Amino acid sequence: MFKQLLRTQEKVNGRVPYTPTHLIELNQVVKAFVTPVGDFIALDGLDLQIDRGEFVAVVGKSGSGKTTLINMITGIDRPSTGLVHINGTAVHNLKEGPMAEWRGRTVGVIFQFFQLLPMLTCAENIMLPMDFCDMYSQKERRERALHLLAQVDMADQADKLPSEISGGQQQRVAIARALANDPPILAADEPTGNLDSKTADAIFKLFQELIDNGKTILMVTHDNELASRVTRTVVIADGRIVDEVHHQSPQVVSHTP
Repeated sequence: MFKQLLRTQEKVNGRVPYTPTHLIELNQVVKAFVTPVGDFIALDGLDLQIDRGEFVAVVGKSGSGKTTLINMITGIDRPSTGLVHINGTAVHNLKEGPMAEWRGRTVGVIFQFFQLLPMLTCAENIMLPMDFCDMYSQKERRERALHLLAQVDMADQADKLPSEISGGQQQRVAIARALANDPPILAADEPTGNLDSKTADAIFKLFQELIDNGKTILMVTHDNELASRVTRTVVIADGRIVDEVHHQSPQVVSHTP
C-alpha cells in the first residue's frame, strides 16, 4: 500500500509547479490510517474542485470519508499524499502554527455539536477567533460579535452562556463564530444533524443567505432533502467521489440514501 502512496505522491509532486485554478482544489488526495487490524484508506486518490460562491453538499454512508474530506479542507488533518490548495494556499505544506492562523482567517468551521466554550458567553465565543488571529481592535471585536449575532437573530442572547440557550440557538451562535474573521469559506460537518426539522430548515436558509452574500459553503450531511437544495451534491463512497449532481436552482427532490 505504501508503495502505491509513494507513486501517487510522485505523480502529484512532479517537477512542473502546480497552480490551482479553483477556490478549493484537492488533487489525488490519499489519507491512510494505521489501525490494529491493518491500514485503513479513508480517502483514496480523491479529486475535488469547488469554485467561489458554490454551495456543495457531501453525502455518503457512515465511514465513506466525508468527515475526513472536511478535515483535509480545514487543515484539521493532513493528507498522507496528494495536494490540498485552499484559496491559493498549499495547505498540505503548512506547519502547525501557520496552519492554525491560516484556518482562523480562511475557513469558518461549523460542527454538529456546536463546540462552544461553556465558560464564555455567546459574544465572547465569537470574539475568540478574532483575538486568536489578532484581528480588529478590542472595541471592534465586541461590536462585530454583536453584529454577527444580530445576523443570526441572536443579538438578545449575547451575554448568555451556551448552557442557557437551546441547541438551535447554539448552532446559530456557532455559525456567527465561524463568520468572526469574515472567511471566504465555511465548512460544516453535519450542522443540522442534532436539530429538529424546523430548526434545521432555518439554519439551512441562513446558509443560503450567506451564499447570496458571497460565501462558499461545503456541507457534510445525511439529509438527502437538504442535499438536493444546494448548487451541487457530491456523493462519496469508500474514499472516492462516485457521483455528482448539479442543481440548476434550489429545489426539493427525492434522493435514494
